[in-house]
Amino acid sequence: MVDVCFALVGSVPHNSRALRQLRALVRLGLCIEAFGFGPPAALPTNLQDAVRYHALPLPERQGPRFFWQVHRCLSAALRTCRARVYHASDLYVLPALAAAARRHGGRLVFDARERYPYVAGTAGRPLRQHFWKLVERRYIRRADLVLTVSDGIAEHLVRDYGIAPPLVLYNAPEAPAAADPSASLRRRLALPDHVVVFLYQGHLRPGRGCLPPLEALPDVPDAVLVYLGEGPLAPTIRERAAALGVAERVHLLPPVLPDELLAVTASADVGLVLLEDTCLNHRLALPNKLFEYLAAGVPVLASDLPELRRVVETYRVGCVVDPANPGALAAAMRRLAEDPTLRRRLAANTGAAFAAHSWAHRAPRFQEAYRNLLCDA
Repeated sequence: MVDVCFALVGSVPHNSRALRQLRALVRLGLCIEAFGFGPPAALPTNLQDAVRYHALPLPERQGPRFFWQVHRCLSAALRTCRARVYHASDLYVLPALAAAARRHGGRLVFDARERYPYVAGTAGRPLRQHFWKLVERRYIRRADLVLTVSDGIAEHLVRDYGIAPPLVLYNAPEAPAAADPSASLRRRLALPDHVVVFLYQGHLRPGRGCLPPLEALPDVPDAVLVYLGEGPLAPTIRERAAALGVAERVHLLPPVLPDELLAVTASADVGLVLLEDTCLNHRLALPNKLFEYLAAGVPVLASDLPELRRVVETYRVGCVVDPANPGALAAAMRRLAEDPTLRRRLAANTGAAFAAHSWAHRAPRFQEAYRNLLCDA
């Protein structure tokens, strides 16, 4: 029997939140079996001795069909996995882990990373939204511990399901970035010192604010836009950059492993967190990239959404703007590009903002919650 069976849809070795949690559990001396979906990949070396990782094939379908394929595949893989705690790192794996926990008498943890019934993929699709509501409602109440990523999502889960307040674990790195000149974007792209680097890092997908800063770039001279990631919008970004006449100022770079990311992030001048207000989940989100920018000492330009606004304005680490307003977005980008004093002042506040949300600050609460679970398991 292992101590923890951990699962998510996606690659565990490429998921920064999963890696932080696994490292915290390994520090408790726990033996872990982890399951992910996608191509085979190796865990970081500091996890390989304590975590046995299984990469399962990722289904190609979407929506409920995708869920059922994930459920069947994971359920089969879990038949021989006996654990004291079953940790569902997203809603899609929760039913399979709940069944395994019941079968083997283990405890159940659910990490509600999103407001799953209200993500962008369910907007305007009431039947799909209803399906995910039913799944979440049925299984979240079976969890012995619920985790989530923002105070706003925690409040909604309590209101909707009458559960105890979830433990909020922000998607923040453990420590600030260490300086590494060899990882500099400016050096890699041979950019002059006076050029301002606006950085978007993460998946290139609709609704995540990839395109609005590109549309504004022609009105922001002496600035470049760097995309650090991959996704279905990459071809659109290239085509639109050419049409706007800014192709030479737009750079698409491949994603970087979580443990190497912050050194690259730190070389940007402004980090972009321009989630579009397309669903409740976006309004309540605090994306990884926000805290990665703060950990790297980079001021941010963020969407004027409740949770983002709270962090940015409380700690004075950037500006907020409606990304659906092209004029306002271009003006905000110009202001940040043309005022190095403002950027330095905002950057000086990132340390306090990061410290308040960092994984190092939250990890002891996560470990204590797990100790309590294991005492009863």
